[in-house]
Amino acid sequence: MKKKICFLIIIACSAFSACKDFLDQTPSDFISPVNYYQTAEHLELALNGVYSPLYSRPVYGSVYPARMNLVADEAFYARQEIGLRTYTNGTNDAELDGFWKAIYTGIDRANTLIANISKPQMDETRRKQILGETLFLRGYYYFLLVQHFGGVPLLLEPTLSPSQSQVAKATPADVYAQVLKDMEQAEPLVIPIRTLGFGGKVSQSAVRGILARVNLYMAGAPLNQVTRYAEAAKWAEKVMTDAASGHRLNPDYKNIFIRYANDTYDVGESIWEAEFYGSSANNNNAFGNIGSLIGMASSNASVIGVAYGMHQTTAKLFRTYEAGDVRREWNVSNFAYNATTGAKVFVATAALMNPTNTQLYARYAAKYRREYEVVTPRVNYVTPQNFPILRFADVLLMYAEAETQSKGSATPAAIEAVNQVRRRAWSSGINTITITNGGSGYTSAPAVTFSGGGGSGAVATATISGGRVTAITLSPDASTGAAFTRGSYTSAPAVTISGGAGAGATATATVFNISEAELTAQQTSSKETFLRFIQDERMRELCFESLRKPDLVRWGIFLTEMKQTLNMMLSDNAASPLTQPWYTMTYENVAERNVLFPIPSHEITLNQSLVQNPGW
Repeated sequence: MKKKICFLIIIACSAFSACKDFLDQTPSDFISPVNYYQTAEHLELALNGVYSPLYSRPVYGSVYPARMNLVADEAFYARQEIGLRTYTNGTNDAELDGFWKAIYTGIDRANTLIANISKPQMDETRRKQILGETLFLRGYYYFLLVQHFGGVPLLLEPTLSPSQSQVAKATPADVYAQVLKDMEQAEPLVIPIRTLGFGGKVSQSAVRGILARVNLYMAGAPLNQVTRYAEAAKWAEKVMTDAASGHRLNPDYKNIFIRYANDTYDVGESIWEAEFYGSSANNNNAFGNIGSLIGMASSNASVIGVAYGMHQTTAKLFRTYEAGDVRREWNVSNFAYNATTGAKVFVATAALMNPTNTQLYARYAAKYRREYEVVTPRVNYVTPQNFPILRFADVLLMYAEAETQSKGSATPAAIEAVNQVRRRAWSSGINTITITNGGSGYTSAPAVTFSGGGGSGAVATATISGGRVTAITLSPDASTGAAFTRGSYTSAPAVTISGGAGAGATATATVFNISEAELTAQQTSSKETFLRFIQDERMRELCFESLRKPDLVRWGIFLTEMKQTLNMMLSDNAASPLTQPWYTMTYENVAERNVLFPIPSHEITLNQSLVQNPGW
């Protein structure tokens, strides 16, 4: 499926002159609608051309997730750089310019397709589906623009003359109104996700989930249209209650991201994803940088694949996780890859469970990992990993927030939506092992086994001293490096100590209980307390998915949280690595003007009607 789509995108990109600057195009840059859009195949190719900017390097392939949107309090850019990732960019930043052009290229392709949708004789059902996907994509492109640039030129007709580039900004409210119009018109036209069968194209569930997101952003800053909370809850609930689509959380958090790496779809959890395939070694490819710019660093080319690992996590993110939350050990690295063999070298147990302040800042944003890729050869730095645009967990958390805001309190339905996310995130492994009797006569370490407890999977080793068992240490999970994520039990298993030429040693175990994940009465005691908890829960669940900065902006706390993160980093800076000054550059440089990106200077030069954003 992915190979076919990418092949069509390549054809479409060629046919529609993707390399041309959008706002300075002339009529000769386009295939004339008189000769095109004559067959159903033409419409299919044109639709793939509308999709292709979304999957390009300036958007989800690299710039949008790894440069424009990994600039909040979850991770920092651990290199010296002047640019988007450290808030040292100017109005002439090439990557920002590329993003703007790619998005407007997608918009113009959508406008052209919509204008010619009725031309060919074809199956009417498929025509309506193509129209629905195109309308939604145009709306989504404008949504990306209005989030990050505020008011922008609102173009709804094909570009046929250079004079059409002289368009002033529409207000943010007008842009959002058009986004809603396009998406709501698209919703009944597009294919149900189970009919579509994969998350790489627009489905009805994707439209509904993104409509929840759009309404949630409209309810927050800068529009503050609080009546939109009810609409956000409505659209999220449509995703949650659609029995035919059968959305549910993947029971294994890490498996979500392993699937993105190995191209295995799970439409229950992953509702919409940006698709990438191949590598620069292939002719038929559409590769990205997910897992290289964001992910574990690796210098092993043969087993893992070489990756930059440019982003390291903040102590703020690490400290947000609670004991028993398995997401931390997947999202925040606790190992390194051996450069020669590719084997994992885990952080020592003490540093893993009780790291020093300094050690917290040396860990990678590890959600995307090259070791799980199946495309070969694994070319240095470029990857075939997909990127999540919308997951069911996000829908649940959006619903909980919108429902609470619209109803004025934490309703049972809102609490249960958050609890679903948290129960999936919780360990059912062994929590503690307590030696009740060290025994005597041991000349070598005895074997430790676990039985009963309704599960299995835990592995441990004993340590002896003076003929007695003095410690029992759980072995780490092979993928996460944490002992508490290994095994699954419903009650405490029995611990048996045998061999080692001694006798008498005994121990007991306790296990994590899924019910511990559920919200307490104190956490839901007020609307404000519950909403603050949801803000942290979104960070824990959705870190590195291009949502954190936009979330902080719509909550009106972006600058406050960024400065709080800086203060935490400075307080933690007892020794290396924070002696590298660029670790704190993002947080030192951020200012009021960074709530929005600047309009690229290239566009202001071409379009004399554009006015630059405040502070730029």
